[in-house]
Amino acid sequence: MPQPEHTTRTVLVTGGSRGIGRAITERFVAAGHRVAATHRSGDVPAGALPVRCEITDPEQVEAAFATVEAELGPVEVLVANAGITRDTLLLRMSEQDFADVVETNLTASFRLAKRASKAMMRARFGRMVFLSSVVGQLGSAGQVNYAASKSGLVGLARSITRELGSRGITANVVAPGFIDTDMTARLSEQQVADYQARIPAGRLGAVEDVAATVEFLAGDGAGYVSGAIIPVDGGLGMGH
Repeated sequence: MPQPEHTTRTVLVTGGSRGIGRAITERFVAAGHRVAATHRSGDVPAGALPVRCEITDPEQVEAAFATVEAELGPVEVLVANAGITRDTLLLRMSEQDFADVVETNLTASFRLAKRASKAMMRARFGRMVFLSSVVGQLGSAGQVNYAASKSGLVGLARSITRELGSRGITANVVAPGFIDTDMTARLSEQQVADYQARIPAGRLGAVEDVAATVEFLAGDGAGYVSGAIIPVDGGLGMGH
């Protein structure tokens, strides 16, 4: 029996200029969706609408949504990917180190979801995907701020699911493990080997692994998946 063609959607990806966000943007563009990607510097993939936005600034977020709505239509799929790290041990971590990471990774995700929910509720359809991390479940020395912000996304998505699930809106969390990006490229060969030894799959993940999972959650076939944590970590975080 032939599979029905997928519905073309308006997609907004934050942090679409590099790494996982860029791969997600490229995948949605390749699938024929109307895609916008926020960035602070650099470029976004060809075929995507570039939107300069600092997601910690409410006015810039509002302006970004207005731009996307004017150019592509109301946002139907939100992928909250943009995030930062400020790694250091607990005793050395400043109040600002903690606040900056939580503001970017968690508070901005709330801000984006709140703004996106308006059109989604009217349309009685929406997909929200939040990019967390295996660290949000496992914890990580030197990443108290990052782990706290990434685990907070789980409560955010599950509460959104309970509030908006009856309106055809889903909210899910994707939790990548060690993914081969610019960040992991800075690690030494020994560090990479140590990480791989902990991963049942025996390798670092690829950005395409994460992008494929996000695409599934945004699709028509994932309408009954909500409030879930989907690990893309080669088995590293099993049991969490």
